[in-house]
Amino acid sequence: MRISIFTAAALAIGLVAAPAYAQRPEPGTGPVAAACQQDIEKLCANTTHERGAARDCLEKNKAKVSAACAHALDTTGGGRRR
Repeated sequence: MRISIFTAAALAIGLVAAPAYAQRPEPGTGPVAAACQQDIEKLCANTTHERGAARDCLEKNKAKVSAACAHALDTTGGGRRR
């Protein structure tokens, strides 16, 4: 059985990318969502969890969020790079 170079490359990329994709949490299930649930309900009620919108809202209202939520924002995702 012969496999073309393109087929082999596609398989290799798929094997490398699959574990990284599998590790992505569903929106609304990460540490920020857990620590900030009440803050999201109070400050960002009309915001979705899609594409980081809830996190952006929390960051804009950071002075108003709980200490646990502020800690989660500072130590996860974009907060780790600050």
